[in-house]
Amino acid sequence: MGGELIIRGGRPLYGTVRIPAAKNSILPLLAAALLCQGQVTFEDVPALTDVENSLALLKGVGCGVSSRAGRVRICPPRRAAPVLPEGPARAMRSSVFYLAPLLHRAGSVTMPLPGGCRIGARPIDIHLDGLAAMGARVEMGAGGLTLKAPPEGLRGVDWRMRLPSVGATETLMMAAVLARGVTVLRGAACEPEIEDLARFLGRCGALICGAGTPTIWIQGVRELEGTDYTPIPDRITASTLAGAVAGCGGRLELENCRPDQMAPQLALLKKAGCRIETRANDLTIARQEPLAGGGTVYTGGYPAFATDAAPVTAAAFLTARGETRFCDRVFENRFSCAEDFAKLGAQVRREGCCLVIRGVRELQGCQLQARDLRGGAALVTAALCAAGESRIRGVEHIQRGYEDIAELYSRLGARIRWADETGA
Repeated sequence: MGGELIIRGGRPLYGTVRIPAAKNSILPLLAAALLCQGQVTFEDVPALTDVENSLALLKGVGCGVSSRAGRVRICPPRRAAPVLPEGPARAMRSSVFYLAPLLHRAGSVTMPLPGGCRIGARPIDIHLDGLAAMGARVEMGAGGLTLKAPPEGLRGVDWRMRLPSVGATETLMMAAVLARGVTVLRGAACEPEIEDLARFLGRCGALICGAGTPTIWIQGVRELEGTDYTPIPDRITASTLAGAVAGCGGRLELENCRPDQMAPQLALLKKAGCRIETRANDLTIARQEPLAGGGTVYTGGYPAFATDAAPVTAAAFLTARGETRFCDRVFENRFSCAEDFAKLGAQVRREGCCLVIRGVRELQGCQLQARDLRGGAALVTAALCAAGESRIRGVEHIQRGYEDIAELYSRLGARIRWADETGA
């Protein structure tokens, strides 16, 4: 795969796609494998750069790792190394998930401050405050941090989160499953990926109640065993494809997905003119006539409209009849793609946390720059809808969350390919 995506838009999308395991589930699950005694196997894992970096972190702390055809096997070491490799740790925010497992398996952890998409402030203070309440000593340094567990190990705590952070909820669940005593997390996030982590940990022997609700109760156990596990399907990948066919027209069948977890987006697209049929584990979405404006959409924590689905859905409304307003109070720079929407000829403006779209008749292809993962995927959708040729740079952001997006859309009838680094 090269340094640019080249897209000639204007074609509807037709076909069937099987949705892979959720990026936002597999990343904490890979870290949680460190908590186990014995081999852990994950199925249906997509080949993403964030997954590659996670496997590099696991190898760096001493795990045996093999990956082939979507199956990942992890053999945790008897005692893990306490220092995360700097390169992969800096490359993604999900390196924060290794704090709790290494506190249990190594007694301490040293890592650089995590990276990831520049979509706004994403502090890790909730992770650190919760771990400190469980007995960890936190030492911040220039560009990095070190955490040390007390000699007797982490202890259970009754702790209220200052806001329902998904990542912090997952970090503290991983800390609590092997801590001494009972942990109660109050004000926890409720996303399906948290329930998925709880199911995996439960399969390994953890005692967890209430995952998916604002209060989670965890009884610490002495050890966890390895297991085989298939993560939940990626609801954001499914939302991306739903947004693409809504914008381009056509008909897609999405297999191995959970329409109930996409309910706000599907309701919006149906209201705007898409035909949608849902079943327990798949859906069909079609669009022939131009979309109508969608009104005002607010994102929020689950079960509200997912913040990650906002940019990829907004792209579908660039040529809708009427106005649509997407308001995201989760990340202040969620709509960094707005500037490039405008380059395509879209009528968009940002008002505080909102992206306001007045649909136009046609978009025209041009040079685009992806600046983050979901914004980059939104630019792919917009370019697929546009007349003429578009070239998208910054594809490394897109590759963090989508396995060969050019091949995916090519199978659905789109004219899209990778260019090499020279732009050929």
